[in-house]
Amino acid sequence: MKDIDLNLIPALNILLEERNVARAAKRMNLSQSAMSRTLARLRTTMDDPLLVRAGRGLVPSPRALEIQAQVSRLTLDAEAILTPAASLDIAAIKRTFTLLTSDGFMESIGGELVKRVAAQAPGIRLRFLPRASPGNGLRDGSVDIETGKLKATTYPELLVRRLFDDQFIGVVGKDHPFSTTKVTLNKYLDGRHIGVYRDSRNNCHLESMLNKPERPLAIQAFVGSYTGAVALARATGCIATVPARHTASFCHEMHRFPLPFDVPAITVSMFWHPRMNADQAHRWLREKIIEISAEL
Repeated sequence: MKDIDLNLIPALNILLEERNVARAAKRMNLSQSAMSRTLARLRTTMDDPLLVRAGRGLVPSPRALEIQAQVSRLTLDAEAILTPAASLDIAAIKRTFTLLTSDGFMESIGGELVKRVAAQAPGIRLRFLPRASPGNGLRDGSVDIETGKLKATTYPELLVRRLFDDQFIGVVGKDHPFSTTKVTLNKYLDGRHIGVYRDSRNNCHLESMLNKPERPLAIQAFVGSYTGAVALARATGCIATVPARHTASFCHEMHRFPLPFDVPAITVSMFWHPRMNADQAHRWLREKIIEISAEL
């Protein structure tokens, strides 16, 4: 279509409605000579006279009569497509959104998000998938929103919004010796630990954080999530090193302590594909997530 000027469509529609170059020019906000040139271009492009002089007026050719209704519909459809969407009635929306999230998101934000969506948009359903789910969901459209840490492998076209920061802490059972003493680096290194796999290559988060500790850690068991590490720490007397906000409600009746070494905070962000950026319902859901994160 590189040789077709689509601007000719609305001009053709008005010419066929008015059947008068002067009146058509007025509606198009053009001079009469410019409108005459447009009609000439239409005749050349379509290889048809379209409007033929009859006395003082113009009458449509058979081809013009044949296509007039189609041109009118096409013009109306184009106007509807290019007109900004009407204000969103969120309470009337019926739609399912898929979110790729971690246990930490479910713990810190998920519950409140479900409650607010149910109260304000009862027709919206939320479908949560674990971050271990395979595929390129944001790119292929099977996932609407993803949350987690920004990585070097994050697709560059994705839009990103920071939600909150989380800090690592140590967690032990309430009867653990650490609950009554200051935890030094030596005491921490001497303890038995629960490790968490960071990725599919089975890298352990503790080894990464300590960056070649003074001596190897005694890792008693490995799990795939921080909430699982807290559960094992409660049951075994081992130490779980986990993000504080991520695991807050799982740590009831457990002792939490600051780590005896510096660990960078985790920045939890929200990701979505640019094609969804202007979607009003999608934007509303993102604003709910941002709103709840800010309250944290």
